[in-house]
Amino acid sequence: MISLKINNIPVYVNEGSTILEAARSIGIKIPTLCHMKELSELGACRVCVVEVKGMRNLVAACEYPVSEGMEVFTNTPRVLNSRKTTIELILSDHRQDCLSCERNTNCELQRLSHKYDCDSRRFEGRTADFVYDDTTEYLIRDNSKCILCRRCIAVCKRQQGVGAIGVNERGFKTHVACPFDMDLVNTNCIGCGQCINVCPTGALQEKPEILRVQQALANPEKYVVVGTAPSVRAALAELFDMPMGINCQGKINTALRYLGCDKVFDINCSADFTIMEEANELVDRIKNGGKLPMFTSCCPGWVSHIEKNYPELIGHLSSCKSPQGMFGALVKHVFVKRENINPKDIFVVAVMPCTAKKGEKNRTFTDGLADIDAVITTRELSGLLKENGILLNELPDSETDSPFGEYTGAGMIFGATGGVMEAALRTAVSVLDPNAKLLPLEFSEVRGLDGVKEATYIVGGKPVKVAVVNGLKNVKTVCDKVKSGECDYSFVEVMTCPGGCVMGGGQPIRATIVKHRDEVAKARAGVLYSADRSMFARRSHNNGSLLKIYDEFLDRPNSELAHKLLHTHYTPRPKYIKE
Repeated sequence: MISLKINNIPVYVNEGSTILEAARSIGIKIPTLCHMKELSELGACRVCVVEVKGMRNLVAACEYPVSEGMEVFTNTPRVLNSRKTTIELILSDHRQDCLSCERNTNCELQRLSHKYDCDSRRFEGRTADFVYDDTTEYLIRDNSKCILCRRCIAVCKRQQGVGAIGVNERGFKTHVACPFDMDLVNTNCIGCGQCINVCPTGALQEKPEILRVQQALANPEKYVVVGTAPSVRAALAELFDMPMGINCQGKINTALRYLGCDKVFDINCSADFTIMEEANELVDRIKNGGKLPMFTSCCPGWVSHIEKNYPELIGHLSSCKSPQGMFGALVKHVFVKRENINPKDIFVVAVMPCTAKKGEKNRTFTDGLADIDAVITTRELSGLLKENGILLNELPDSETDSPFGEYTGAGMIFGATGGVMEAALRTAVSVLDPNAKLLPLEFSEVRGLDGVKEATYIVGGKPVKVAVVNGLKNVKTVCDKVKSGECDYSFVEVMTCPGGCVMGGGQPIRATIVKHRDEVAKARAGVLYSADRSMFARRSHNNGSLLKIYDEFLDRPNSELAHKLLHTHYTPRPKYIKE
């Protein structure tokens, strides 16, 4: 234990702690713009400087370790003046269109500038040549707002293991970019959007689709159908100043009707369809010697990663479309028949916690029609509601519409890491084991935030070993085992984002999300698990509407009709594309 003083207050912290951690332990907040616990602790922004007695220069609190007897001062005139000057220098090379910026009022630079009473025009002069990259389907990079904090680089490389961006050139020309300054679309970027969630300014944002949704809602010839993913209900409330951990789906249903949507469905229902197809596909592979392990295919970032980096493993991917893809296909090819609507008049909107879903919508088609017409993130839905004056926290609850409003607890837990695996096991075990009713309904071994979780279950007298990968960087070990033939898994779930979809690239941005990531993930996942426990039907094959649709339109899971509508294929893609 180390004893020191901060602003003359005695502090006791563990050896190896930084000044920043020591200050926070007694309730003193030292500002930072680049720091992310365990991911980026390089002191690049110099906003966190403090004064240490006996030292000539100020030190960066985020990286400087404490020592016995140290005396630290966080608020001397010298410290405050240094922070103010640093922020003003950052502002001098920052495009200041704050009122029209996506991150207005939720920008860390803006907050610090206001806090330290900065003069944004104190240092005027030449600015760097900025890059605006909107080549991908899912996000925009605007270097005119980049402050070179390097958070995006750290999360892309150290957390996700992708490394699509880095620092190019030196001195005044230093900028964050892709290798050889190529466009992002030509790199190994998978669209997870984790870089957006850690960016302190508006340099990174999802590619907006709100305008397309508004145009469809205003078009009397369009029949607008919307479906929300399970994770959206676990996070949207945070954007309306409500606490974390609130299930606001009932209010979302009402809000979407206020917007003018013709039908409000729930993608939990199509998640049940995904389980019916995926679980039966797994059973078929186990019984008939198919390619194992089978990988889940619900996460488009993971699918993109395997196409680019492990094309030889594509045969291990489930052929099932994601719940988003199945939702659109079911609406445009089943719902339209029930309601006698021309499929070309339907406009299907998916509300997702994920930016990669924006890219996915352009790769799943059925009979020449795109399954999904527009994808908006949780953040975009918040903006759309606020623009229309709809106050989510003041709305009454309402139910979703039939037939895609009925769902089970299995469909609900898709948004948490391990949720797809657990949902699939609930149905697969029922198919493989005639005594399934005697087995536990909850498979707690696959829950939690560990990078790789493993479990073995005896099903039908045979061991079935499964793995759940949480965060893309952790998948390399599993993939290498599969390639070498050392892997004995039957089924593997991979979710690109640490914590699963509840922590997706389109979810609410929290300034301290990396430090408190596990806390946020647990609160949001808790919403889904709590809703699951409260439901009467908790296995996908107990969804009455689903069974009726199979009887009327699809015959049975994994039938020829089901494959045509609910399954897809994958294509190897190069990591880098020459321009």
